[in-house]
Amino acid sequence: MSPNPYNIGLDRTPANHQPLTPLGFLERAASVFPAHVAIVHGGLRRSYADFYSRARQLASALAGQGMGRGDTVSVMLANTPAMLECHYGVPMCGAVLHSINTRLDAGTIAFQLDHAMAKIVITDREFAPLMAEALALAKVTPLVIQYDDPEYSGPGAMAGAEDYDAFVASGDPDFAWLMPEDEWDAISINYTSGTTGDPKGVVSHHRGAYLLAQGNALTTSMAKHSVYLWTLPMFHCNGWCFPWTLSAIIGTHVCLRQVRAAPIWRALAEEGVTHLCGAPIVMSLIESAPEDEKRHLDRRVQFFTAAAPPPETLLASMDAAGFDVTHLYGLTETYGPAVVNEWHGDWSALPGAEQARLKARQGVRYLPLENLTVLDPDTMKPVPADGETIGEVMFRGNVVMKGYFRNPEATQKALADGWFHSGDLGVLHPDGYIQLKDRSKDIIISGGENISSIEVEEALYRHPAVAVAAVVAMPHATWGETPCAFVELNYGQVTDEITLHNWCREHLASYKVPRKFVFEAIPRTSTGKIQKYVLRQRASELSV
Repeated sequence: MSPNPYNIGLDRTPANHQPLTPLGFLERAASVFPAHVAIVHGGLRRSYADFYSRARQLASALAGQGMGRGDTVSVMLANTPAMLECHYGVPMCGAVLHSINTRLDAGTIAFQLDHAMAKIVITDREFAPLMAEALALAKVTPLVIQYDDPEYSGPGAMAGAEDYDAFVASGDPDFAWLMPEDEWDAISINYTSGTTGDPKGVVSHHRGAYLLAQGNALTTSMAKHSVYLWTLPMFHCNGWCFPWTLSAIIGTHVCLRQVRAAPIWRALAEEGVTHLCGAPIVMSLIESAPEDEKRHLDRRVQFFTAAAPPPETLLASMDAAGFDVTHLYGLTETYGPAVVNEWHGDWSALPGAEQARLKARQGVRYLPLENLTVLDPDTMKPVPADGETIGEVMFRGNVVMKGYFRNPEATQKALADGWFHSGDLGVLHPDGYIQLKDRSKDIIISGGENISSIEVEEALYRHPAVAVAAVVAMPHATWGETPCAFVELNYGQVTDEITLHNWCREHLASYKVPRKFVFEAIPRTSTGKIQKYVLRQRASELSV
């Protein structure tokens, strides 16, 4: 084959090719709109010029500690200005950002710190005691930096930790931050439990973060200078890449340390919030707030939700309160949501029940996702677009992870045959919209958080009275889903629901603890395999 004539003598040079990275969004925002308010946190108003300077100072200070390409900085922070600064300052020195779920137990945090080989840890003062407990279990001995949020007045501290603001102040505001050597370089690592006790480290690259961040703006119709309220945890898939999206559109971050109804309504009214994201529980929190906390909105607010689809009554209440709700879907492995339920104008004229049915579908691919479909995982052939035939939801494109850190076997399995295998079972509708039907890996989604049924089962198996344990999702009016444990006891052993609940509290993060324990014979197939589909049906009759 003859060479492509359009490639001859036309080479990539610094003049015509630069690696894609979302870090440049902040530099542009600061240079074009330096005085525009970038961050609101309580009484704090921080401009883009100051935001950019502090991110560079953080990068400089980290570099002064020897941090560079391939090193890991682990952070355990609430939705605060420090967390936003870490999303830029850490990769600006070439390091990789590891955001830790603040709801995890010390053992799981210790595993992540060791597996990610953390060299520096930045922790909020509130979470310092938990971090200290985790570090006592971990093998790594990182430098610890403590952030003291002026909006937090509760207990917590870690002896010997460096002060975050002093650490940032030691850096150079004019630091010449590092572009990635290659846009394939890692920008972050986020851990997902999957179905095993040991979490898997999902590695994201600069290219994917750049594309998904812009995809957010296009998908959510974010106009320039939009105002975003942080009801979604930034530790969750890097806040679905919105920490980078807001710089691209020169928007304003309104930080919210705790998700509470009163401050949400206050921010909506007083800060001019235009967009927010969260699980259905956040919608319930907003809608069920006391009337004296609610505020009149003079505009429509865009709310983006994932996890279980919201019920019809909640959608109607949100609409009446001034919110347009859009359903998203994605995984940590796809940088957060990469699927959107694109709404057709004529659907709004349909009856409420039909609208709710359409909104329950996960939808179609984001613009930066090249392909999304439902395949038979055995044949890798597309399932019929009949809305009935179940297959596995699969992704392909630039917003799919690099792979799982230090886990080549899991990476190869997840990316086999040129597709990312989500592990979620779904159907393909005639109009091309996908809809989830089950989770092949028995993941329970409670309040937007993934819970591994196997992890909960393993905790139960460690109790001396438990012979067999099977955990499935049970519907929950507030959280969408919650774990339900079916238990068979060892011969001669006696225990009760309170005892097992307390046992799980000792060994698991609180949100993973089953809300119900059922002591009965567990159904099995002829080969002895537990019939979880039977248990799911049983649990649906026990919902709380």
